[in-house]
Amino acid sequence: MSTKSTLVTDSLYDYILANSLRESAILRQLREETAKHSLANMQISPEQGQLMALLVELTGARNILEIGVFTGYSSTSLALALPVDGKLTACDISKKHTDVARRYWELAGVVHKVDLRLGPALDTLDNLLAEGLAGSYDLAFIDADKGNYDGYYERSLSLLRQGGLIMVDNVLWSGQVADPTFKDDDTAAIRALNKKIHADVRVSISLLPVADGITLALKR
Repeated sequence: MSTKSTLVTDSLYDYILANSLRESAILRQLREETAKHSLANMQISPEQGQLMALLVELTGARNILEIGVFTGYSSTSLALALPVDGKLTACDISKKHTDVARRYWELAGVVHKVDLRLGPALDTLDNLLAEGLAGSYDLAFIDADKGNYDGYYERSLSLLRQGGLIMVDNVLWSGQVADPTFKDDDTAAIRALNKKIHADVRVSISLLPVADGITLALKR
């Protein structure tokens, strides 16, 4: 037993992957291709992708909202876990990055599950609300520009049904959230949202030290 999380060393991380990760060949190929990208740090870790896929299965999600696609590791992981008739609404601003994602959606056989919406995500979310889709999503994943995290969180909460789950990525921000010497806008935005969610009675929460930190918020 332990009173706090075990420090994950490089060797322990390798052990975790060796004894837990069940990454498909398609996801591994996508991860390896993205590792060569100049913005490779934007991709989620494979064990986080597996955790999120498990949460799709646990919650029985059929309708997912993703804010921030990049090259598609998270969306492919989520879409693979959805039932055949499940849908994932994917929001991103970059056609170049999402063209890679679309290629892997096709390779993974899930392209029919994905509704890609290109444009500023706040506008997309407002449009979804205007279309009368409030309360219609089962799960939302937020992993985009940090300055708009609060707006993404609020709109996702409106779009989720009661009992729906929000997953917020990068909530530990490489440890910078706990270091007062970091005062940049992105760090400040994440700190503010972490504090807000902690006090938000609309949700039940857990902040997990997985990868760069992921907060789970269940809509009450």
